[in-house]
Amino acid sequence: MIRQFLAPYTRSSKINWSSLMIRVGFGVLMIPHGYGKFTKFSEYAPKFMSFLGLNGEISLGLAVFAELVCSILLVVGFSTRAVLIPLMITMITAAFVAHAGDPLDTREHSLMYLVGYIAIFIMGAGKYSLDNLMFRKTVF
Repeated sequence: MIRQFLAPYTRSSKINWSSLMIRVGFGVLMIPHGYGKFTKFSEYAPKFMSFLGLNGEISLGLAVFAELVCSILLVVGFSTRAVLIPLMITMITAAFVAHAGDPLDTREHSLMYLVGYIAIFIMGAGKYSLDNLMFRKTVF
């Protein structure tokens, strides 16, 4: 019993459940950030950071797309690796550009999300996802 608990390897069923929990957890926790920006778009747009020659309104729109739309797709596991790219770019921008001069505790949330998104990107959507339904091999 203790040996099984301490073993460094894991069965694929546990990995699939863990993948589901991490994917849904990070997606659901990010949705309120995007929804808040979406509902207060006109308030945030004039103050939002201009980045790479894009004005604040476009930058905010891209952040809303990543944090709201991509997070919803992440939760259901649809095009998981593709939707993680805008999410990772958003977190990199938040941590290293928008809050570059801020202390670590200000950048901590975006860095934690970034680490989670990278882990999901490496791991993939797992068995319990729309990606699996779309790409699994059918046996006739």
